[in-house]
Amino acid sequence: MSIIEVNNLTKYYGKARGIVDVSFKEEEGEIFGFIGPNGAGKSTTIRLLLSLIHPSSGSAKVFGKDVTTHGPEIRRDIGYLPSEVYYYEGMKVIDLLKYSASFYEGDNTQRMHDLADLMELDLNRRINDLSYGNKKKVGIVQGLLHSPRLLFLDEPTAGLDPLMQRKFFDLIRAENARGVTVFFSSHILGEVQRLCTRVGIIREGSIVEISNIRTLQQNNYKKVHVTAEGLTPAFFDLPGVTNVQTEDGTLHFFFKGDINAVLQRISGIQVADVTIEEPTLEEIFMHYYE
Repeated sequence: MSIIEVNNLTKYYGKARGIVDVSFKEEEGEIFGFIGPNGAGKSTTIRLLLSLIHPSSGSAKVFGKDVTTHGPEIRRDIGYLPSEVYYYEGMKVIDLLKYSASFYEGDNTQRMHDLADLMELDLNRRINDLSYGNKKKVGIVQGLLHSPRLLFLDEPTAGLDPLMQRKFFDLIRAENARGVTVFFSSHILGEVQRLCTRVGIIREGSIVEISNIRTLQQNNYKKVHVTAEGLTPAFFDLPGVTNVQTEDGTLHFFFKGDINAVLQRISGIQVADVTIEEPTLEEIFMHYYE
């Protein structure tokens, strides 16, 4: 079942471009990565899906319901961590979270305390005494305390130290294991690669690729390193070979195509070492932005 279904979603702010003709689906139980640099349209897409803003054209459904006409109903089962968190400065963390919990059915007190303990968040401190990282922790607890079916994370790890980032990722994996669908928006590609199974790449308001991360790596170019005596760049003058560099007797290059062509060329020489590896998500991403 598609938890999110987006069709030709477009948003203009006056004459300024937000997003244009964005279409994708996210299935139930998925962790979907949404990547692009700042200003590409990631936050605009999330705000449209949350019905915080309305589209110029196109449509979007969450849980099979139109986001514009069923916004309040849909939001009951959604958790949202925005990229920037702003709160009433004078409130204590515990009062803020209790106030937030009051919007949802059931008693979420124990869950709130469990999440706060996990994130090492002091519930008795005032919001204006918190660092940026601790305010982010408040946002994480707030977004999860009502056990949502769908979780939107917009640049979620900004402000968290590396140890807390690891705890946060473990928490998201645990939530996903119990059935929560996660929409993970980030420009930090290593995070997306660690957490997500599928990824959408957005550039200047438009989707340029949607693919399984593994497929994206396999169908893209390979990185090849060959160490042998007397090697020159001309030796690998083959279709699909790019970015050839020589360093300490090793030839490094990218290759896109049938890897057997490279292996056949290597088989005719005395090789000391050879490595063929998949590109990182970052290298693939840069390929789409060059």
